Amino acid sequence: MRVYLDNAATTPLDKEVFDAMAPYMLEHFGNPSSIHSHGREVRSAIEKARRTVATLLNTSPAEIFFTSGGTEADNMAILSTVRTLGLKHAISTRLEHHAVLHTMELLEKEGILVSYLRHDERGNLDLEHLEALLASQPQTLVSVLHANNEIGNLNNVEEIGRICKAHNAIFHSDTVQTIGHYKHDLQTLGANFIVGSAHKFHGPKGVGFLYADAGVKIQPLIQGGAQERNMRGGTENVYGIIGLAKALEIACRDMEEHQRHIQGLKDRMIYRLKEQMEDVSFNGMSAYGDKSLYTVLNVSLPASDINEMLLFSLDINKISVSGGSACSSGANTGSHVLRALDCDPERGSVRFSFSKYNTPEEIDYAAETLAKMYKKMPA
Repeated sequence: MRVYLDNAATTPLDKEVFDAMAPYMLEHFGNPSSIHSHGREVRSAIEKARRTVATLLNTSPAEIFFTSGGTEADNMAILSTVRTLGLKHAISTRLEHHAVLHTMELLEKEGILVSYLRHDERGNLDLEHLEALLASQPQTLVSVLHANNEIGNLNNVEEIGRICKAHNAIFHSDTVQTIGHYKHDLQTLGANFIVGSAHKFHGPKGVGFLYADAGVKIQPLIQGGAQERNMRGGTENVYGIIGLAKALEIACRDMEEHQRHIQGLKDRMIYRLKEQMEDVSFNGMSAYGDKSLYTVLNVSLPASDINEMLLFSLDINKISVSGGSACSSGANTGSHVLRALDCDPERGSVRFSFSKYNTPEEIDYAAETLAKMYKKMPA
């Protein structure tokens, strides 16, 4: 049995998505900026895809901009907002994806004051701290992710949006892990910017989108052409855009069914690990029902010499997962999220992330294999 449980990193391409993309790889090859019929038919397909995404998110097509993925979209939202509006203060967290965290570090090098929200040992954010920071400096960009890709924590983005609006702050949320897995109504969410990446919901790699509130005028991040209504230079990734829209359409269509299936797999993994291992726990809020992504479980494992080679050992057993530890023998690597939570560096960590294609049999095999590794530990 070969098991893939690293869906938070990337998901398999849905066959329906591939079928929608294929004609734009082989037949409809025109440049969408060209005025002839070959170009016009491709331009029409892009705009149809834009309308699909906008409708599913309950917003205007004019506020959807296609990008190369979530990382570019995050960079565009953060850097373009700060630079265009001349902001001097940004607020984020130490638990962000590097697409945001490294961008905040760049802002600091450019002389921008960056404040980081306090959180507890499980990664729950202190929103009173956010209130206090905004009360002292209201002209601010706030960037807080919707759900953490490592520990699965779901943040209350609706409440964060309310706080930001009350203080006239701009709110950006990295929603890469939740687009296609949760419903997003941009008329009520309260975010000025959110992002998506197709390969996180069974679409193609190399394409994503930025929702940009029309009320916040920003300059482009990438220069070089009039594409995306003068907001992003460069010829569009046509078949990627077609695939993104189709993948999001399928994800929203089948969302309730997939939520039930995947939550069942996650609950099964928690049960099996507790049943077969004595010293197992779960990092962040990943084992806490509606407080975490139903797609992610971050497992904390006993201190052992096998932890250094754990992912390799699982791979030998044909199980693909992700991991990270609070530190890594003499090197400043590993998971910055687990370090921020001050997790025990002696314990191992494995992130299991699930999709609609996983089965109960795969869960049982992965849990049993992991448990056997630790049962072989020397006394």
